[in-house]
Amino acid sequence: MQRTQRGFTLMEVLITIVIVGILSAVAVPAYTEHITRSRTAEAFSALGASQAAAEQFWSNNRTYVGFDAASSFPAATPNFTYALSNASASSFTVTATGRAKMAGFTYTIDQNGTRATTGTPSWGTNAACWVDKKGGQCSS
Repeated sequence: MQRTQRGFTLMEVLITIVIVGILSAVAVPAYTEHITRSRTAEAFSALGASQAAAEQFWSNNRTYVGFDAASSFPAATPNFTYALSNASASSFTVTATGRAKMAGFTYTIDQNGTRATTGTPSWGTNAACWVDKKGGQCSS
């Protein structure tokens, strides 16, 4: 009479656990970075739109002062808040400041369209572009 094996051996279970652990060690950080990068796109989109809206506001009012009260100024989201600074008749700066899981990320745009990254946790900063990848790489 032959005995049939039921279940898995200890070695098979351990090998499966090791494989799942290795895949998780690679996949989870990659996924987390991907999610963070997708959240930065939210700020880039809002800042880009705010520059065009600021120009429209200026053409109607001949000043950027008060632009933050306009309906076209970007509203706060779960990931970023937006603030107007250095507003005058000829200049402005809109800053996107990260909050919650995006805390520490800070991006700006001014009246000339100059994009700057003034803060990112471990991604780097750049006075001429928006850093959107680790290593200080910028979006195009």
